[in-house]
Amino acid sequence: MSTTDLKAAYRTIMDDHFPPRMEICFIEADDSRQTLCYEKGTWTIDGVEKGLRYGENPGQEAALYRLVNGNLTLGDVSAIQSGRYLASNVELLQSGKHPGKTNITDADNALNILRYLMDTPCAVIVKHNNPCGVAKGTSLAEAYNKANMADRLAAFGGAIALNRPCDIETAKLIAENYAEVVVAPEFEAGVMDLFGQKKNLRVMRIDNMARLQEFAATRFVDFKSLIDGGLVAQWSFQPQARRPSDLMLAAVEYKGQTYQVQREPTEQERDDMIFGWLVEAGVTSNSVLYIKNGVTVGIGTGEQDRVGVAQIARDKAYTKLADRICWEQHSIPFNNLEDAAARAVILDAVKAQNGGLTGSCMVSDAFFPFRDGIEVGLKEGVTAVVQPGGSLRDYEVIEACNEYNAAMCFTAQRSFKH
Repeated sequence: MSTTDLKAAYRTIMDDHFPPRMEICFIEADDSRQTLCYEKGTWTIDGVEKGLRYGENPGQEAALYRLVNGNLTLGDVSAIQSGRYLASNVELLQSGKHPGKTNITDADNALNILRYLMDTPCAVIVKHNNPCGVAKGTSLAEAYNKANMADRLAAFGGAIALNRPCDIETAKLIAENYAEVVVAPEFEAGVMDLFGQKKNLRVMRIDNMARLQEFAATRFVDFKSLIDGGLVAQWSFQPQARRPSDLMLAAVEYKGQTYQVQREPTEQERDDMIFGWLVEAGVTSNSVLYIKNGVTVGIGTGEQDRVGVAQIARDKAYTKLADRICWEQHSIPFNNLEDAAARAVILDAVKAQNGGLTGSCMVSDAFFPFRDGIEVGLKEGVTAVVQPGGSLRDYEVIEACNEYNAAMCFTAQRSFKH
């Protein structure tokens, strides 16, 4: 196969043989039934009706379905009502290439995070279904710029979700880079003319974004298909700690002795704790995040051990800060900077700031089974930690925080995402 043929694979549009409607029926022992009804989503592009471009990879047929009817209540939990569309019914304003499965799921996971962060301008950039940069700001442009600069390299080709109408200032910043998707509730005057110069940018408008906060307490049925065609069905995850006041100061009883974190978190630390915990809901486990002043500093995802993922997030914080400083000072990536003296100056600045980790908050989606994981962050100047708690060795982790004069709170809830 030639190189041309390999490149052509990514331009392929798969035939879609999935039917226009689908039903999933839950049947009780007494034969009573609850049925969820779906219809396939499509877009009309250049006069042609098109569904998903392809699935996770070229060569995989795929279809997008939206919930149009039916209710489901199991025990005391009810599913989201039909017709409350977000990513399953985006309005495609621009598409040089209509979306594939990964574009939709990246946008959806960005919304999954944004639904908890609607009180202030916020931007989420997702790459391969994990956030690479999330930030709050006093304006949307500030939030996007902080999110982008948190990991400028990973943001290349990402899906950007904004929780406010995209204004021209934010659009100009977005247009400086390559993005696959931009999602927002609306696009102000002049924005689409600017985005129109980006041939392959998918611009998606979601009217329901203004009501996204209402989705914070809703559940849907999450399906996972197995290799033999079987299914695992579960209710979607819902963080219980969504406000700083929901966090519990870390304390535990062990062999008749009480261990408690000595320093309470500051108001800013509590804000970063809850911000990081809500971002965590969209990160693949095993994961550790570092947050500072409402911006992600380092994100470690999908690792097998908690020490390793804490180290990866730490190392990313160092490399991303070096790249950010280099970009701001020299307008080139750090990896392309050949001046040895200039590189040394940047690396010294990064080292002096501990990769930007000094004064940051460490977030873990599950408890620390040993103190070695949490010490990765504490040694870099982390001053606050948020984690579920529940380890047999919580007392060791509390002692570690006290040794470093760090605050720590428990959420009493694990946040795994597989």
